[in-house]
Amino acid sequence: MGAMGAYADDGEKRELLPCMKTEAIDTTGAGDAFNGAFATALSEGKDIFEAMRYGNAAGALAVTRQGTAPAMALRSEIEKLLEES
Repeated sequence: MGAMGAYADDGEKRELLPCMKTEAIDTTGAGDAFNGAFATALSEGKDIFEAMRYGNAAGALAVTRQGTAPAMALRSEIEKLLEES
């Protein structure tokens, strides 16, 4: 959903998560960053809503950097952003 945030529905609960406010430099890899982090979080046992927050943070960090692969955040950066928000 890009600048509108992210939406998840697990059949019992629905959540619209606003995007994290950042100074966007390049949005090219944001969706890939979100999807990769989202899938990683799910594979590690997080529920869909926790995974959505994790992906949201990864996407927010990616847009603050130029390019695609070089814009992908480290796990430590994602976790730090989540702690600060």
